[in-house]
Amino acid sequence: MTTTTEAVNLTAPLPRGGIVQSVRDSLVIAKRNLLRMTRIPEVIIFGMIQPVMFVVLFSYVFGGSVSVGGNTSAVEYRNFLMAGIFAQTVTFATAGSGAGIADDMHKGLIDRFRSLPMSRGAVLTGRTLADLVQTALTIVVLVIVALLVGWRIHEGIPKALAAFGLLLLLGYAFSWIGALIGLSVRTPEAATSGGLIWLFPVTFVSNAFVDSSQMTPWLRHIADWNPFSATVQACRELFGNPGVSQSDAWPMQYPVWASLIWSIVIIVLFRTLAVRKYRSAAG
Repeated sequence: MTTTTEAVNLTAPLPRGGIVQSVRDSLVIAKRNLLRMTRIPEVIIFGMIQPVMFVVLFSYVFGGSVSVGGNTSAVEYRNFLMAGIFAQTVTFATAGSGAGIADDMHKGLIDRFRSLPMSRGAVLTGRTLADLVQTALTIVVLVIVALLVGWRIHEGIPKALAAFGLLLLLGYAFSWIGALIGLSVRTPEAATSGGLIWLFPVTFVSNAFVDSSQMTPWLRHIADWNPFSATVQACRELFGNPGVSQSDAWPMQYPVWASLIWSIVIIVLFRTLAVRKYRSAAG
């Protein structure tokens, strides 16, 4: 019995500790996932097509029929819309994160990672970082399309870059929710479905596509305190786009701070839960 136990201990490498080593392990996993993405370009292409379709459809189907501050101008609505489309794009990438992790679990790749002497959280951190890079590329394409349909920045490049930083931070935060979902289901298909079900109410019960002041009072209250709405409102202010909120809710009065706080809280909470789920699965 003792000999068997010693043999198991010798063949099961212990994860190396330390923040520096954890960062290195995470970057290695991120690089592996980025290389994998380049070998399956259709995933990146299809991921870019969907948000582009949203821009075109919302701009030309709803433009001119939705009031923004009493103005029904199509150009005004396009400028109002784009912050919501940007935020929707970074959050919908969550479903892909969850499906990717579920697929790795299903194929046994995660089990192979567990046999290596690496930080336990690095596998998930590397995956979410790689997904963040893909999301950033999608945003670049989306900005080009938005400029073509008439969207403009009015507050300068530094504030615009700050807005994109908030968007990517929100996307990274939501990717940890996707990671937890991916670890909690048995198949990639279930992860995709589970990743989208909760995203639709989060994105549509918000100020992304319509002014929340046009909603019923109880629904407006939910929309104003929605983390998604805080980021959308912060981006509108930083871009200089129309849609100044008249709400007294704190997130709408201080949307930049609200966006930062919400994103950090989500990252801390769901990263902790995801890594714990990963470790329990490893056990």
